[in-house]
Amino acid sequence: MSSMIRRRLLLATPALAALPRFAIAQADQRPAITVAVQKVVNSNTLEVLREQSNVGERVFYTAMWEGLIGRNWLGKLESVPGLATEWRRLDDRTVELTLRQGVRFHNGDEMTAEDVVFSFGRERMFGTGEGAPASGTLFTRIPGQGMQGKELPPEVIAVARRNWPALERVEAVDKYTVRFVNRTPDVTMEGRLARYGSDIHSRRGFEEAATWLDWARKPITTGPYMVAEFRPDVSLTLAAHDQYWGGRPPLRQIRFVEVPEVASRINGLLSGEYTFACDIPPDQITGIERNRAFEVQGGTILNHRLTVFDKHHPTLRDARVRRALTHAIDRQAIVDSLWAGRTVVPKGLQWDYYGEMFVSDWSVPRYDVAEARRLLREAGYRGDPIPYRLLNNYYTNQVGTAQILVEMWRQAGLNVQIQMVENWAQIFSRETPRAIRDWSNSAPFNDPVSSIVNQHGPNGQQQQVGEWTNEEMNRLSVELETSTDRARRRVVFRRMLEIAEREDPAFTVLHQNATFTAKRRDTPWKASPAFAMDFRAGNWGA
Repeated sequence: MSSMIRRRLLLATPALAALPRFAIAQADQRPAITVAVQKVVNSNTLEVLREQSNVGERVFYTAMWEGLIGRNWLGKLESVPGLATEWRRLDDRTVELTLRQGVRFHNGDEMTAEDVVFSFGRERMFGTGEGAPASGTLFTRIPGQGMQGKELPPEVIAVARRNWPALERVEAVDKYTVRFVNRTPDVTMEGRLARYGSDIHSRRGFEEAATWLDWARKPITTGPYMVAEFRPDVSLTLAAHDQYWGGRPPLRQIRFVEVPEVASRINGLLSGEYTFACDIPPDQITGIERNRAFEVQGGTILNHRLTVFDKHHPTLRDARVRRALTHAIDRQAIVDSLWAGRTVVPKGLQWDYYGEMFVSDWSVPRYDVAEARRLLREAGYRGDPIPYRLLNNYYTNQVGTAQILVEMWRQAGLNVQIQMVENWAQIFSRETPRAIRDWSNSAPFNDPVSSIVNQHGPNGQQQQVGEWTNEEMNRLSVELETSTDRARRRVVFRRMLEIAEREDPAFTVLHQNATFTAKRRDTPWKASPAFAMDFRAGNWGA
């Protein structure tokens, strides 16, 4: 091409002439993907302490939020170094961690011990009420600076204190060393550091936000992707954080979109509108994979589906009625009919990854309609209606499961009536009598403290919302959290299962949960044994 022709082309396209010569060559060629989900988050925020949910786990972990101790999302979810490279026990109450150097927040700041201390402080996590841990001792604040409008929602404080019931203080030993000190002995401190909610964020990012809500909708964290746009009840768009300590993220953008109907998620996947379709019921897998271009990945995860009881309902005050409800359920029939045998009925509210704390000879209440009827006669139950509040398939197969349960209970003589509601606020509302609802429980680390105490103990959600309590259970919860006698802890846990699952039922386990995700076969990604979706470099394109 002659210099004259080249000059004329540049004059004819001034925008092109103004563009730096290297800009086009350096355009980001990484893919942008769209993930169709049933729900992005339950709350209107991206605050991990407010959003302790299955849907929150999917969008938060391995993408935005990270803790000092991580989890091997592509292995068996065992603990691995995260924002800390190593940790060590100093005594029964103290764990010291060495921070990873060179970690950059989404605002470009380096993560230091100051950010860790602040992330576990009163202003961000625990509030200032009685029982709140002391603030870190190394760093001080100019009074009033940066904290206006940052009042913590009560649900954030409740979850923080549930996760860390006896944290005394977090100390910055030096720029890259922190020390966690508990008020009581706790053999699970490392697990608590690895669990949801013990994640690190930027102190400066929190302080510079105009309000707590502004921060909670765009938290400044360390993950491989950062918030680009959040539209509550619609979508969440994440952009690559190219200073990520774990290597340049393989995706330019991830967009999670709410698509409540299963058929719409599947159709959008098949048409190319979505890269992934989540929460696929097992009965849809064969139809999707009939097209050889697509596949469904997934399986059982560390989460159990439960039916939960409100013992304050007039009919359920009698434990025999609740026990009858547990014996009238043919759990295996639910697994076979709705899950095509792709999950299992577990040994109660526990997982084998508890190791020595796993009660191997335990079982859920046996399916025994005659026993259920006997208990109802003994309790004097005369067919009074029992309300069952239900969401429209928040959980996979939720409505189908509820319909089967109601029929099973009817065969035992129980008059359970479904009440469809729209959201969790209506599930927990006390404006009308509550009796039965759905739930699921996870095990964020490999000890029963992480589930049965966290969710059903004195600080657990079920007791906090006023559904159930048991004095012996509460005493044992404290003992399980503070004892260092491993043999005694096993005895305590077994007794807690006896109380909560058999004697004075707080819940009954239905089956282990499973999650299935559909995608094109040529999409270079593997599912984790969790709700979380790993989009780091090691799980894309390898």
